[in-house]
Amino acid sequence: MARRTAPLTLDHLAQVREPCRSCLFWSTDPVSRARLGSGEETQARDAWLSWVLREWGSAGRVALVDGEVVGHAIYAPAVFFPGAAGIPTSPPSPDAVLLSTVYVDPSARHGGVGRLLVQGMARDLVKRNIAAVEAFGDTRGRSYGCVMPAEFLGRVGFKTQRAHVTTPRMRMDLRTTVTWKSEVGATLEKLWGVVRPAPAPAPKTTHRSSV
Repeated sequence: MARRTAPLTLDHLAQVREPCRSCLFWSTDPVSRARLGSGEETQARDAWLSWVLREWGSAGRVALVDGEVVGHAIYAPAVFFPGAAGIPTSPPSPDAVLLSTVYVDPSARHGGVGRLLVQGMARDLVKRNIAAVEAFGDTRGRSYGCVMPAEFLGRVGFKTQRAHVTTPRMRMDLRTTVTWKSEVGATLEKLWGVVRPAPAPAPKTTHRSSV
C-alpha cells in the first residue's frame, strides 16, 4: 500500500468527501455564508481555493493511498481565513500561517495519516521560509467538527501559545524544528565518525622456503 502526500489542487479538492467538500467554516465569514443559496457551497469552496493558489501558492496537502485521496490539510496566512475571527484566541501570531484543517476519512484513521499530513505541511513551509504555523484546538475531545482536537495537535508537535478552556491557540515553531534536526544530524555524523570501524588489516603473506 503506497502512501504519500501531494500539494492540494482543485482536482484533489473535487475528490474530498463531505462534510469537508462544501464546508465554508474557515474560508468565509458567517454573513457571507448566510447569503449563499442552496447548492452554492461547493462553487464557493472552489473559488476560495483558486483565490489562495493565485495570491499565495499551495494552500495544503492531500494524503494519497494507492492514488486515492483519504485526507487533507489546509493552511495559509490568516487573511485567507475570515472565519477564524470568531475563535476566542484569534488572531494567529503575525509570523505564522494558520493550519485550519487536518481531516482524515474514517476508513483511513488510526494509521498515521494525520501525522503524515502534518509532516508534509512542515516540509513545505520550511522550504518557503515560513517561521511558524499555528492552529486552534478543541479541548472537548470531539473527533468531528471544524476545529481540530487539541490532543491531536499536541501529539504532532504543537504547543500551547495562548491558553483557553475550549479553544487554545497552538503553535509549531518551524525554525526550532529545523535547528533541532540540523543539530541531531550533525551529532549523528560526528558519532558515526567516532564509531566507524577501522579498516581490516591486510592479510599476512606466508612465504614458503624453497627446497
